[in-house]
Amino acid sequence: MTALPACDALVVGGGPAGSAVAGLLAHRGLRVVLADRAAFPREKACAEFLSPEAVRLLDRHGVLPRVEAAGGVALRGTTVTGPGGQRLAGEFARAPRAPWRPTGLSVSRRELDHALLDAARAAGAEVRERCAFLGLLREGTAVAGAVVREASGRELMVPARLVIGADGLRTRVGRALGPRWHGRPGRVAAVAHVAEVDDLGATAEMHVADSGYAGLNPLGGGVANVAVVAPARRAAEARGDVDGWLFRELDAYPALRGRVRRDQVVRGALATGPFAVRSARVTAPGALLVGDAAEFYDPFTGEGIWRALRGAELADAVAGPVLERGGPVSAAALRPYRRARRRAFAGGWAVERLIAWAMHTPRLFGRAVGRLGARAGMADTLVGVTGAFVPARAVLNPVFLARMLV
Repeated sequence: MTALPACDALVVGGGPAGSAVAGLLAHRGLRVVLADRAAFPREKACAEFLSPEAVRLLDRHGVLPRVEAAGGVALRGTTVTGPGGQRLAGEFARAPRAPWRPTGLSVSRRELDHALLDAARAAGAEVRERCAFLGLLREGTAVAGAVVREASGRELMVPARLVIGADGLRTRVGRALGPRWHGRPGRVAAVAHVAEVDDLGATAEMHVADSGYAGLNPLGGGVANVAVVAPARRAAEARGDVDGWLFRELDAYPALRGRVRRDQVVRGALATGPFAVRSARVTAPGALLVGDAAEFYDPFTGEGIWRALRGAELADAVAGPVLERGGPVSAAALRPYRRARRRAFAGGWAVERLIAWAMHTPRLFGRAVGRLGARAGMADTLVGVTGAFVPARAVLNPVFLARMLV
């Protein structure tokens, strides 16, 4: 087996979290290797929605002009339609705290991920595409690198002082570090690109039914991201015909019937899930997890890309100085990363769980949507919170919650 020269950090996964942290560490002058099993550009199942705060982070990584030039669509906010037809419309610009800019962005993951990967490469990271993670190298109880396999079949040992698992929802690095816990509500998603969707505006749409929800997101060029999220117990119905499953699920949403047509599919549906999953160990001696590899609960609030980018910043802020000092990366040295994640994400975690569990009582959820839509400013506050630029306490307080239901 061939061994590569030792590196400071090996990043497994080239999505937003992995490319962002690889670029940040490389900017410090550290030797960084990034490995991903895919060849870029590549497609990815995702809502492809970015809040204004996620857009701000893209600007900090220097890729915003590129993704906007590639067809990114400015989004004013989000509309939600409840099970009984109740509706709320929230706009970022009207939230109680001003966002970095008044609009979010919708952009295909094919363009976004490629831009961030190229930025990491330009920062000095060694990018190895079509290179799959096989397992961790260990020295005693510490992680000391990984074994990867190139497309040719050649296996490589990559000694590294720090291995960063950024390999997504089904993380192999996370499973190698410890248990991966699945909880409720367990849902799966199918996501397609469809042309000629009727009445598509400059907002992301969410439509909630008794058993799940669907989303529409304009991608530009007359194409929309169309997603359905449904209970995992129905996943078996999608085998062999994910497109057919997606369109059968869409029939549960009266407001979408006739608007989304199967003969206009321009990229077939991709499946992902189940959601509500987290890794028992986010850090270990010589290793940490970022993005969905650490935790992913539910895509309804659209925070996934922001959380990936912000998590990369938190990982760099803790691991970067440790790597610059030299020597092994201990569990104690990485402990501040776990604390930083809790501070940054705890409010959003609480809000997305509140929303997800409210969906289990459709009448209650519909009532809340109706109240939020009818009472001035409440919908704007909610989209500001889910967009990560308004503090979660603006929603998680007795006054707001009471007005939402009474």
